Amino acid sequence: MKKLKILFLVPPAVEGTHPAERSSGCTRVVYPTPNIYELQVAACVRQTDFDVSYWDCVNHPLSEETLLNRMGKESFDVVLMWTVNLSVANDIHICQRIHSQFPTVWIMMLGPGAGWFYTDCLKDEHTIVIHGEPEQTVVEFLNLLAADSDWHDISGISYLLNGAIKRNGMRKLMKDLDALPMPARDLIADTDYRNPKLKVSPYTTMVTSRNCPFHCIYCVPSSLTFAREIENRHYTGKKPPIAFRSEEKVTEEIALLHAQGYKAIGFVDDNFIWNEKRTRAICEALRQYQMVWSCQARVDAVTEPIAKMLGESGCQAVDLGVESFNDDILQFIHKDITSRQIYQAIDWLKKYHVPVKLNILIGTSPLETPDTIRDTIKKAKKLKADQLMINIVSPFPGTEFYSMAKENGWIIDNQYRPTDVQKESILNYPHLSARKMESLLFWGNLSYYLSPRFVVTQIRRFRSWKDFFHALKALKIKLFG
Repeated sequence: MKKLKILFLVPPAVEGTHPAERSSGCTRVVYPTPNIYELQVAACVRQTDFDVSYWDCVNHPLSEETLLNRMGKESFDVVLMWTVNLSVANDIHICQRIHSQFPTVWIMMLGPGAGWFYTDCLKDEHTIVIHGEPEQTVVEFLNLLAADSDWHDISGISYLLNGAIKRNGMRKLMKDLDALPMPARDLIADTDYRNPKLKVSPYTTMVTSRNCPFHCIYCVPSSLTFAREIENRHYTGKKPPIAFRSEEKVTEEIALLHAQGYKAIGFVDDNFIWNEKRTRAICEALRQYQMVWSCQARVDAVTEPIAKMLGESGCQAVDLGVESFNDDILQFIHKDITSRQIYQAIDWLKKYHVPVKLNILIGTSPLETPDTIRDTIKKAKKLKADQLMINIVSPFPGTEFYSMAKENGWIIDNQYRPTDVQKESILNYPHLSARKMESLLFWGNLSYYLSPRFVVTQIRRFRSWKDFFHALKALKIKLFG
């Protein structure tokens, strides 16, 4: 069996464009975030004893020409690229540049962008698209390739053969996430990651579960979730099931991160809080190792005992998906929460000194108006949340909202195109234009982030000037690009 030489590549942004953020997958980069999903795949590949490299041409800038020159000296057999919707055009361009110079190099494109736009990605017979959950599919393909065995029938891939696109059936989702190795964070040890919400470093991200059981019509919580959902819905018409890592395995990883010198963890689970027992076990480990941490949660998952656990274990940010304070809108988008539950969760978190980040999403419903948007933003500001994120909903392909928007003609030119949800809209309601939503977004961000209260309270929490200046840079990018 040949020992393959493999490159995980975060490609450079095409000149004149701002790079896509590939972990959440729906914005441009505001501050560097490790793509923990890609690092998980890299760890699985390394178990096969292949030679693995990781080049991040965004955080360690390389031009296209320099990238190609370096690749010429290395003679890689396979290049893997995690592609999201916002990076599809960029990544296809880079793939074509690579194949123009190295036509026999295999390129594997992973992630939701490749999964949905697979027909656009497959330009030649040395490109493979990996659909859905990638770990097992990637390893199987590489093992067959190394053994010079036939790989054409493996599940979960698309490829070009004799000018025709072949899409094989869905691979079964993993049930035992504990069987996965720890993500290969050593491959990114030369990158300084910082999270403005946590204000302490070194920082990394972590995942304890996959997917979410709820049915918000617009929702794509992370790029891995989106990849899994696109594939599962294509074959079954349903959301994929949730998968969990055990409390013991999560605790083991927290201990490992402490030993490696990490001081802050951002949990990027779609929904971190499931019940009091699981939350308590994880919080005890975080408190034991004195980690500063953050998570994403639904307001109806926050109980007073859970808020107390979070407060006592170093939680410095809970992202709450509020979207709107209008109960009619919340009902329309199948959020399955009420404004009363939002206020209750915030009260409990504040009682135990847990900083709250409210996520507001403009335009999720035809019930939305300029008045409902202004009202939601004003109510969010009145609550004096520690952070406020305002985005504009995007009709992501594969979601219920996409189908609804297409049927009703709400998408500009009736054609989806990837957008940065922190900046722009491709939706036009009869009574609410894309430009109006963008202006309300800008007004909301400016009035919140430049308010004296926000500036003063945030500055007090930084532990170093370096962390402060990184946060200031991120804020500048968020507001003004």
